[in-house]
Amino acid sequence: MAALTAIGKSKEGLSNAELDDAINDSSEWTTLWVVRQLTSLGFIEFKVDYFGNPARYQFTEAGRGALSMITGQPLPQKPPPPQLAPQPAAPR
Repeated sequence: MAALTAIGKSKEGLSNAELDDAINDSSEWTTLWVVRQLTSLGFIEFKVDYFGNPARYQFTEAGRGALSMITGQPLPQKPPPPQLAPQPAAPR
C-alpha cells in the first residue's frame, strides 16, 4: 500500500532509490518483492529513459483504479491534451 500511494503522489513516477526512500525500506529485497508483485498484477510499469535519466516505475490504468478502490478516493483527472489554435489563412 505504501508503494502504491508513493507512486500515486509522484507525477513522473519513482526510480528505484526514490521508491526505497518512499516505503522506508532498508533492504532492497523488500523493494524488489513489492515491485514484482505490483508489476505482475499490472498496476505499475517500468519506463526506461534512453537519455541518461533514471528509469521510473509508473502507474497503469489498472493501478490507478486499484488505488482509487483501496483508498476510496476518485481517480485523479488527467489534464486534457493542449488544443492547437487554428492558424489564419495567409492572404494571396
